[in-house]
Amino acid sequence: MEQTAVIKTYDRMAAAYDLIFSPVFQPGRQRIIDKMDCRPGDRILEVGVGPGMSLSCYPCSTRITGIDVSPKMLERGHRRVKKLGLSHVDLRIMDAQNLEFADHSFDKVTAMYVASVVPDPRRMVAEMKRVCRPGGDLFIVNHFSHSHSMIRWFERVVAVITPLIGFTSDFPLDRFLADAEIKHFDIEPVNLFGYWSMIHARNE
Repeated sequence: MEQTAVIKTYDRMAAAYDLIFSPVFQPGRQRIIDKMDCRPGDRILEVGVGPGMSLSCYPCSTRITGIDVSPKMLERGHRRVKKLGLSHVDLRIMDAQNLEFADHSFDKVTAMYVASVVPDPRRMVAEMKRVCRPGGDLFIVNHFSHSHSMIRWFERVVAVITPLIGFTSDFPLDRFLADAEIKHFDIEPVNLFGYWSMIHARNE
C-alpha cells in the first residue's frame, strides 16, 4: 500500500480504532512491554504508536517517544497522553521508513502491528536498527502468513478486503526476516489463538 493510502486509511479508522482492535491486539502489546524488561531511564521508541493504546503500559521511569504517520491517530494519542498525565511520553508525526533521529538514540525500539502496513518493511527495520544503540533491543509484533492450508485459504479470501483496513495478509515470516536481515532472534506466538508473532532481536 502506498504511503498516502496508508495515511488516508488510518485517518479514517482513527475514531473507531480502539473499539475495534484493542480487545484483539492489546495482549500482544502488553507482552512486548513485559518482555522489554524496562529499566529506569530507558529510551524507548514505539514506531506506529497510533492512538497510543500501549502508552499507559510503560513504566513512568522510562522515556517514551512514539511516532506515527497518521495525523488523526496521533491526535487521539495526544488526548490519551494528556488525559492520563503521561509526562514521560513524547509523540511526533513521522514516517517509520525515514526516522528523524540520530543514530543510536534509543535503548529499545518496537513496532507493533506495523510491518505489514508500511510500504517498505525492510526500510522500516533498517531505520529501527539505525536509531537503536548497539546491543539494544528490537521488538516486532505482527501477523505473518501461515503454512496451515485452512488458514492460508482464509487469508486468501480476506486478502480482498485487507487494503481497506490497512495491511496485507500475504506476509511470509521467512521472507520478512531475510529482507530485514534479522538473523539472531527469538519468536513467540501472541494474542488470540497465537495468530500473531512477537519477534525479539538484539541490535548488532
